[in-house]
Amino acid sequence: MNFGETMKKLLYLSICTSLLNGQFITIGTGGVTGTYYLAGKQICKQVNKQKNKTSLRCSVEATNGSINNIKSIKNNELDFGIVQSDVVYHAFNGISKYQNNKIKNIRSIMAIYPELFTLVTRKDANIDSYKDLKDKRINIGNSGSGNESTALAMFKAVDFNLSDLKLASKLSSVEMPDALIDNKIDGYFYMVGHPTQNILDASRYTNVKLVELKGEKIKKLIDSNPYFTHEYIKGGLYKNNPNNIETFGVKAVLIANTNVDSKTVYNLIKAVFDNFEEFKKSHQAYSNITKESLLDGLSAPLHEGAKKYYNEIGLLK
Repeated sequence: MNFGETMKKLLYLSICTSLLNGQFITIGTGGVTGTYYLAGKQICKQVNKQKNKTSLRCSVEATNGSINNIKSIKNNELDFGIVQSDVVYHAFNGISKYQNNKIKNIRSIMAIYPELFTLVTRKDANIDSYKDLKDKRINIGNSGSGNESTALAMFKAVDFNLSDLKLASKLSSVEMPDALIDNKIDGYFYMVGHPTQNILDASRYTNVKLVELKGEKIKKLIDSNPYFTHEYIKGGLYKNNPNNIETFGVKAVLIANTNVDSKTVYNLIKAVFDNFEEFKKSHQAYSNITKESLLDGLSAPLHEGAKKYYNEIGLLK
């Protein structure tokens, strides 16, 4: 064996040893144009920057969203996932979609940023409120998504029947902008942090109108559920939408299975906190978050590794 072949073999063995000694984690997110995917990438970026110290390596997986991520974490198919706080609450407490099916092996890591329930429409569809959705073609969200779950909860609260729609489609978040542009739907619901590339893409090729979600029945929905908050989408984020849009929202929460090692969770949170300002600058949706706000809106108990880290830095009282 010559010197070159020897070096190649040594390098190969070195890489294999490194891989064997390292630990790999995966974060389930959402569609690749959504804020979940970007959040997962940013968390992994910070984790991977410290891999020489922690031997921890992180990757993201595009998924169908919140309910899919909950299921995958429950079944140990994912280590971590980003999920709407309302879906976490329902799953942990065994209510709504999870009636008599409590999922007790999920734990909170951090509440990353606020998500706002958004009704995106074609302006020529002439939709000014949820009352105008009758006989319209609306995408309520793909099966297994938080979009679908929240849309159905809102419809129930405002006494609107799904059968009143001309079409109730179940496209994924990636498919929604093109469907709107191609006039296959009149609008779509999206629980998301703003601004999002998804809506920016839609507004680039068609005249998009964001519709306010408000009124006494929606106020009652918000006030009767601890995970909902009154919110607004800032005006000017999207073309031809200069005014603030009243709506409601939840938190995008990073969760994990109870089986995930406490040290792994500790190192993940530390990586984000050690590079917190860089993380905040990575997307406008994170611009107003604080280290303290990452503990607001959690709807399942904290993971033991998270408790350890937050106690050490004095965030838990």
